[in-house]
Amino acid sequence: DVQLRESGGGLVQAGGSLRLSCAASGWSPCMGWFRQAPGEEREGVATVYTYGSSSTFYADSVKGRFTISRDSVKNTLYLQMNNLKPDDTAMYYCAARMGSRCFFGSDYHYWGQGTQVTVSA
Repeated sequence: DVQLRESGGGLVQAGGSLRLSCAASGWSPCMGWFRQAPGEEREGVATVYTYGSSSTFYADSVKGRFTISRDSVKNTLYLQMNNLKPDDTAMYYCAARMGSRCFFGSDYHYWGQGTQVTVSA
């Protein structure tokens, strides 16, 4: 099994930036970031599919503000979050799956424990 561990969350004022990291114990072609706020359903934030080159996909709510990337040598996934808004406040989870499907609705096989992001107004 692939183990995932997120880090980099914290408290930041609106307009600020954070970079989340996800250290993976193994390789998965598809990795993504998801988030869940209290009382709300989990939603996809961004995914990256790597099979030689990488292809990314973003939720409309974070386009232009968030950037997903990965370091294949380090087996680390990143989420650079800029211009943060209070609505971005949530627990952020790193996830991974095998196969070519890499969408928010796909079944992700591995999940991290999450890192909290809190954005104050």
